[in-house]
Amino acid sequence: MDESDIKITHFEQIEVKLFQDSSNLNFKNIKDYVDFLKDQYFDTKKEKFFKIIETLDSDSRKNVKNLSTSLNKFVVKKEKEINRVKGMYEFDKKFSRCLFIAGTDEVGRGPLAGPIVAAAVTLNLNYKSDKDLILGIKDSKKLSPVSRERLDKVIKSKALDFNIALINNMKIDERGISWCNNEVLKKSVNGLKIQPDLVLSDGYAVKNLNLDNEFIIKGDAKSASIACASIIAKVYRDKLMKEYSKEYPNYGFENNAGYGTQEHIESIKKYGVCKIHRMCFLKNII
Repeated sequence: MDESDIKITHFEQIEVKLFQDSSNLNFKNIKDYVDFLKDQYFDTKKEKFFKIIETLDSDSRKNVKNLSTSLNKFVVKKEKEINRVKGMYEFDKKFSRCLFIAGTDEVGRGPLAGPIVAAAVTLNLNYKSDKDLILGIKDSKKLSPVSRERLDKVIKSKALDFNIALINNMKIDERGISWCNNEVLKKSVNGLKIQPDLVLSDGYAVKNLNLDNEFIIKGDAKSASIACASIIAKVYRDKLMKEYSKEYPNYGFENNAGYGTQEHIESIKKYGVCKIHRMCFLKNII
């Protein structure tokens, strides 16, 4: 019996005692069991949660009753999130239930420095169970850095395919940001190993893509595929800008990611520009 089996057996024993008479268990044992149960959410029948909530609520101890309230809130919140994300998957599936659908999005259109980055993601929209959903996905700007980092790993592990592309500041100066914005989206899609039958893009159509394309206004809030692309593109670019901050330490790239914060603008005026600045964006600054 390995360690995980021993752990499960331990909590199974606590569960039996809980249903027999919860007063025979100390608070720590009950709290540990509830935390374990939360981790096993997708492998546990919902009826068991409701039975445990009822059992805890009938305990005379206030702290155990509070666990009942906490567990009930957890279940309600989890189900709400599952339904929200299901809606995002269903949004994508409505375009086709049998084709490979890729979502694409870009980050870094507006910064004064660094590349523009895009990602394309193809999800398994015909998931078998709620456990296969990628919970927490939304517009990457509305997520904390910690949440983005966590989701980046989950998306890459669960996606059928993904690709990240970038265009550097020199090409932005040469061709302009609008051309580069469209081109980097094309590169992200064309670099997928599985050619999609349909591409969903955020906000506007991708020109000259040579694939069927639907553009979605505020797509990173509606489409699961676009939201995932938004997240992994932002995580990639933020990491890249942190690396650049080591090479060019005067501009605070680790904090501003190249955007035109007051601190960044003052640094440009004080130290001049570096090799990753977009000169076409600095005409009113230098």
